Amino acid sequence: MRIRPRGPFWSISAASRSSTRRGIAVDTLIAAALTSVALLLGPEAARQGQNPLDATAYTLVVLVHLPLVLRGRAPVVVCCLVHASWLVYITAGYWPVVCSFGPMLAVYTVASLRPLRISVPCAALMGGVWIYAGAVSHHVSWPSVVGQAVVYPAVLWRFGVVARRSAELTLQLRREQAERARREVAEERGRIARELHDVVAHHMSVISVQTGLARFVFDTDRLTVRTALDTIDATGKEALEELRRMLTVLRTADDGTSGAPAGPMPGLARLEEMTERVRTGGVPVALTVEGTPRPLAPGVELCAYRVVQEALTNVLKHAPGASAEVRLRYEPHQVSVSVTDDGEGVIPDRVRADGGHGLIGMRERAKLYGGQISIGPQEQGGFAVRLLLPTSARAAAQGDDATT
Repeated sequence: MRIRPRGPFWSISAASRSSTRRGIAVDTLIAAALTSVALLLGPEAARQGQNPLDATAYTLVVLVHLPLVLRGRAPVVVCCLVHASWLVYITAGYWPVVCSFGPMLAVYTVASLRPLRISVPCAALMGGVWIYAGAVSHHVSWPSVVGQAVVYPAVLWRFGVVARRSAELTLQLRREQAERARREVAEERGRIARELHDVVAHHMSVISVQTGLARFVFDTDRLTVRTALDTIDATGKEALEELRRMLTVLRTADDGTSGAPAGPMPGLARLEEMTERVRTGGVPVALTVEGTPRPLAPGVELCAYRVVQEALTNVLKHAPGASAEVRLRYEPHQVSVSVTDDGEGVIPDRVRADGGHGLIGMRERAKLYGGQISIGPQEQGGFAVRLLLPTSARAAAQGDDATT
């Protein structure tokens, strides 16, 4: 059985070999075309008053253009070989113009692939050979020879330099695009991690508290046990629903389905439902809404909802026995939300090392929507999370450094 190597390394190597083969094939066709043009131009030498081309001359024509097959792999070596063969051809007394196409292409190739310190001498080499061709010929106009010796190499060199810079800019653009894509992937992974943390941490905290309560009163208070189990059931279903929604967003559309969520994302209208669930977990929570509720951008509502969710989850995990208050206030151009509690003795755990993933996630969400957020202990005791979000698109767009 024959084993075919697979993997990125082999794929890249195969692609590189394929590209090299295509490059040589193209260069071979170009060299053949230039050789054909030179051979067809050969009979014109006699009509121009030059020595007619014989078998030796036609052999030299082929030798001048033959190295061009490898011009992409060794441009400087090819340029030197082409000019050396051209010098032999000129020294033999044949018309220089017939073999001028190969040296021109060789100079352009060096200028398009090598830096100036290499391409400039190659262009000067072509000009020098052109001057030499005028010196050994007896039927030339020196002003014309000097002009051609300067203009032709200079123009070819300039075209090659422009091509090289264009290729460098294209490569740089591709690198920047790849880097931008990597950053976007990293940002998306961070967003997904925050969403997963918010969904799993909050719901699992509620389930854990309710499970402990049910186990504690299992033999003495069947009604409390039933209530705890109902809460676990509802919380588990909601967690599965949100996870399913996230997976729907992440799923590719290979099967022809869209990547849109199956249902609306959580918003401020569900704060009462959240606080009720936390109350069943043993934390007294008061919800106060000030101002006139109004529809907000989905991203703004989700940001506020997740911040409240994470703050209440922290109360459940780090402040047992504490009571909490959620205050939501609608203002003309912004919305503010705060979550405060009166827990004691666990504040350092909640702010240790600049916070855990939850606190980092809250700050990142606020920054994303141009908001301001403060997280930390209160002077009178307890802990507070306060979030201020702009509701205008222009204000939200100016939130690069709005977190505190």
